[in-house]
Amino acid sequence: QVQLRESGGGLVQPGGSLRLSCTVSGRLYSTSVLGWFRQTPGLERQFVASIRWSDTRTYFADSVKGRFTISKDKALNKVYLQMNNLKSEDTALYYCARGSSPYEDYGSWGEGTEVTVSS
Repeated sequence: QVQLRESGGGLVQPGGSLRLSCTVSGRLYSTSVLGWFRQTPGLERQFVASIRWSDTRTYFADSVKGRFTISKDKALNKVYLQMNNLKSEDTALYYCARGSSPYEDYGSWGEGTEVTVSS
């Protein structure tokens, strides 16, 4: 069984940056994909970015392309989401998840970390 724990959220001004971390406990397979999603009250959870555990392929939502990057540290079993040039619409609860494909089929989720972009 995999457990995921997010950290790094907080309050940041528009244009600022934050780096979210996801610590993964348990086994990850070569077919595993680690992803970041976000959700605001009243809206469905939204895909943000993902990375394959076995190689360097990454995937991004159009809304964050060019501003967010995703990376991993296999030795530490961590995945990171670097968020730059943050906008108010990036405000959300951010979740880390493990799946088997880049955009869907995620079965294990963390509890989330809150990101607020406000002046």
